This record gives sequence, structure tokens and C-alpha cells, in this order.
Amino acid sequence: MKKVCWPYFDPDFDNLPERIYGPVCRVSIDNDTLEDCTLVKVDSLNKQGLLLEVIQVLTDMNLTITKCFISSDAEWFMDVFHVKDENGNKLADQNVINYIQQAIGTTTGPPASTRANAYANNIFESENHSGHTTIEMTGTDRPGLFSEISAALADLHCNIVEAHAWTHNARLACVAQISDKSTDAPINDPHRLATIEDHLITVLRATTAVSPCGKEASNQEVKTTGFLGGDYQGTMTDVERRLHQLMLSIRDFDGPSLRPASSPRTPLGWDAEEDCRKTAVWIESCEEKGYSMVSLECKDRPRLMFDTVCTLTDMQYVIFHASIHCHEGYAFQEYFIRHVDGEALCTESEKERVIKCLEAAIERRVCEGIRLELHADDRMGLLSDITRVLRENGLAVVRADVATQGEKAINAFYVRDISGNEVVPNMEFVESMKRELMGPSHINLQVKNEKHLIRPPSSTEKSRYFANIGDILKYQIGRLSFRIK
Repeated sequence: MKKVCWPYFDPDFDNLPERIYGPVCRVSIDNDTLEDCTLVKVDSLNKQGLLLEVIQVLTDMNLTITKCFISSDAEWFMDVFHVKDENGNKLADQNVINYIQQAIGTTTGPPASTRANAYANNIFESENHSGHTTIEMTGTDRPGLFSEISAALADLHCNIVEAHAWTHNARLACVAQISDKSTDAPINDPHRLATIEDHLITVLRATTAVSPCGKEASNQEVKTTGFLGGDYQGTMTDVERRLHQLMLSIRDFDGPSLRPASSPRTPLGWDAEEDCRKTAVWIESCEEKGYSMVSLECKDRPRLMFDTVCTLTDMQYVIFHASIHCHEGYAFQEYFIRHVDGEALCTESEKERVIKCLEAAIERRVCEGIRLELHADDRMGLLSDITRVLRENGLAVVRADVATQGEKAINAFYVRDISGNEVVPNMEFVESMKRELMGPSHINLQVKNEKHLIRPPSSTEKSRYFANIGDILKYQIGRLSFRIK
């Protein structure tokens, strides 16, 4: 009788990933315990950066973290997040709940997990950048710089598909997705990429301003990096984390701080007579456990926890315990940290650097004043035209988020005047712009007044101005579109 042989399968083979990478991450969603928010509980084997990865998942879903308790001692990660959706309600969509459980579960798997990459790429379909070339730019900021960058790329026959720019303490960081004007394909030619890079470096190095510290800006602070071809597939939080890293690399924390130099702290961290509370960061030693306790208080806003955890992680600090709480529009955060080498913060200079970097991380995303939201039919050179109109009317872009969805361009700009002050022009300025108006408008423009550090003005005249400037810019940009057509 002929003997039949079968291949042998080890019964423990299916459990091999769990034995290598630790137990499967346990994620539970509790909608019953609290009436006003959903509890997201995460239990897993800890690894460096895991907390930030979990927060990225929640942030990419536009969830608000109102309270959080973190503990990762003894190499075990245990987190409880109190979250709400973007409308301030509990999570009701079962698909969202299932997605959170699956997405967080992939963060504890192998570093190159294909499942994790698949979840990251599917968070927002419009943010898949595989067909574009990524450009990263850093340098000393000046009025109109973002407009000049947009014009330079248009002159180089590059279509800006998406762009995000931050300015802080006279520094600029920008991450842009571009494609070829004629083919709408990524730009892979090394010679053309070198030409684009050289041209942008020339634009960036034209700055002759003096830094906030009183030192002349050096060329070493101005650079273009990150021509990554068509392999970039980051989510929105990946882009924002990169902007934080770029700002940190050009030391935007070296500048004027919101924190008073030597003012005593009240129980809430600010002088009770102040109209508005400012950011307060301080560090204390926890010698019994060998930690440094970092505490901060500031006005609450979306993505605040992502910004602070991102900064501590990129500065090579490990968060062992943390407590986050939000109350009446203000956030209170405490982190117990050590450096990756296991040491607490020992010197005053190191503590001061961490304080400055956290203050900068909080301030980078905070933009006072006017936010312009423009929706228009996408076309080549649209961003260059819009930013030129803003520059010609004495408005400087301090933050920009530009994206395309199908045939539509969605742009959001925070603007100030060329001196960096709030835009409050007189009626003569408005009338001079009205005299330039002609032609129909094809752009939907909304003007919002957003202030996170100071209270919005209640003046009726300012309210009328905000409406007027919206109409003016809408018609003037519309006139450009009409001429091109």
C-alpha cells in the first residue's frame, strides 16, 4: 500500500505573531457608563510611540478628547479616553466604533503591518497622495512668502493639489503635494526636481528680516527637503506631525513666549485680573519615582492633546503616566515623563527647552483673527491668484490649508496685516477695494472671526467689516476667474 505524506503544520503557528509582538491589543468602547461621552479603553503591550499612534487614530476621526487617564508602567499600556464626536455627542455609529477598534488594534502589530497601512490610507480617501510629489519647505517667514511660493510653483508648471503651511515666531513650514501641469502625474525627473528645489530655495532665501531673537536670519535656517516622489501616503495627522517636526528643526520655539517671565501662578495658572488666560507650562521633579512632571494649562481647542504628545514624543521623551482634563473651555494636562535613556530632566536648561517647545506646539495651531474659506472650481494657478489678491490688499497668510476634492478646490486661510496685526481697516480701505470690483463671482467665500487667545470683538463696525471684506475678496477673485475663462 502506497504511503501518503502530508505536510506538518505546527499548531502554535497561528499564535506566532502574538508570541513575537505581545498579546493582541484589547480595545473596548463603552457607551453606557457616562451619559455625555463615550469611553475608549485600550489595554496592550507598550511600545515607544504607541500613545501617539492611538491619539492619531482618534484625532483623524475628528473626535474630541475631553478627559484621559494614561498608565504605561511595567511595559503595559492602559488608557481610558473620554471622547465625543465633532458635534459634541456620544459615538452612535457602529461603523465608527468598529473602525476605532480595528484601527487601534493594528498599532500594536508588526512595524510594517499591511493592515495598519490599509487602515491609515482609508481614513480619508481624498488624502491618498500616491499620485503626487511631496515637497517640504522651511524658512524665515515674511509677508507674502506663501504667495511667492504659490506663484513660483505655478511658473514651474506645477499644479498644487494640496498644501498645508504654518507660521510661528517668524518661521514658516510648508508641506505641499504637487503634480505635473500637463499630465497631472507625479514629478519623478531628478533634473526637474532639482530645478524646482533650486527655484524655491531662491524664493525662501530672499528673506532679509531679523529673527525675534534679534539675530539676522541665516541661510542654514532656510531649506527645502522631502522630494519623496509618489510614495507619500500620509493622513492629515501625519502631515501635521511633520509640520511640528519641521518647525522644531528650525527652532521656532526661540522667540517671544506667552508665558510671563516671573509672574506668580494662581490656582488656575493665570493672573485673575487678566481678560484672557494665557498658556502656562511648568516642570516639577518627582524624585520618588524618577519622573519629571510636566504640567500645562491653556485654552482648550481641537487637537491640543495630539500637539503636546507629538512634541514630547519627537523630543525623545517617554510618557509613563498622564492625566488630561477639560473644564469650561480650558485644558489641564499632566505628563510624567523620562527621556528615552531612562533619565528624568536634570538641568534647568533642559527643562526650559521642553517648556518653550510645548508652548510653541500649542501656539503654532492657534490663529487669531480672520479665517477665509474659499470653495471654487479647481484650475491651474488658482492658489497663486488667490494669494496674490490677498497680498495686494495688504493681507499676509499666517496659516493655510489647501485641498482639492474632485473638481473643487477647498482653501482655508488665516490672515493678518503685513505687520502681523489684526485686520481692522477703515472704510476708505473698503471703498478703494470696491472701486476695483467688476465681473461675476464664481467663488464661494466665507469669512469667520476665530480667536483662541483673546476674546472676539463685539463692535458692530467690525462685524460689518468682516462681511464687507468677504464680499470684496469674493468678487475680486471671481473677476480673475472670469478673465481666465
